[in-house]
Amino acid sequence: MLDALRGVRWPARRAVGAAPPGAHRSSQKGTAGEFTEYRLYRQGDDPRALDWRLLARSDRAFVRLSDDRALLPIWIVVDGSARMQFPEAGQSKFGYARKVAVGLAAVAHASRDPVGAMVAHARGVQRVPPRTRRGTVQEIARVLDGVEAGGAADLSPLLSELPTQARIVLITDCLGEINGALRVLAAHRAAGALIECVHVVAAEELAPPPGTFLVHEPYAAGAAAPHERRVLSEEGMADYRERFDAFRKEMASRWRATGAGYTEVRTDLPAARAVRAIVMGLALPAEGGAR
Repeated sequence: MLDALRGVRWPARRAVGAAPPGAHRSSQKGTAGEFTEYRLYRQGDDPRALDWRLLARSDRAFVRLSDDRALLPIWIVVDGSARMQFPEAGQSKFGYARKVAVGLAAVAHASRDPVGAMVAHARGVQRVPPRTRRGTVQEIARVLDGVEAGGAADLSPLLSELPTQARIVLITDCLGEINGALRVLAAHRAAGALIECVHVVAAEELAPPPGTFLVHEPYAAGAAAPHERRVLSEEGMADYRERFDAFRKEMASRWRATGAGYTEVRTDLPAARAVRAIVMGLALPAEGGAR
């Protein structure tokens, strides 16, 4: 997967605030980089920024301004609740989420952005603070690989701890207590953060195999006991699919209403392709999710 992502870049969708020099367009104006506009020379400006040809033609001193470039710290937050372990056989949502998280970390790190990760699960929270040093992507991969999904993690308190001058990526199946996370990240977005939701959907959720199943939610939001179990028969499949499709459309609408980026990916899609869709803003085909 990492080989397939070499050369992929993740530009910010809008100008970022003041930060150390980096790869993203900054909201600050400077005198280096790509030309944007002119400004009258003021005492204290660097004479090297003067446009001498314009001075010769107009007898007025102008400074050439450009958009500065800035670093963008990135936090990748992975939902490690028990629901993410579905399906137990084959590619689980949590296993897929880990692959996508490592792929996004590699793309961000290649642009020299500080990248960190956080995963909430039954035993607590694992964190890797944003760093640019060599080995950061491997460290994130090791931490994620050592986590077993479980419990019913409440993501809102964790998200509220994150800085607003950053890109925050939440990788989740959106089936838990998502309202709190939406409120927190909407407030972060209003304060200047760039928000991305990666909605992981298992292929088995979209197209359950024929038959009759005993289904249940492993953990209720905020509770430690299993949900009530019920039978899902072939007769009820049409109703299930209709409800699940409505849920997916609702999630896309609610996340986009906050100004966040939103990408739905399914677990039978190659992870490298999903990462490319997320960072490049590409629409995935219907059989591989929708943006």
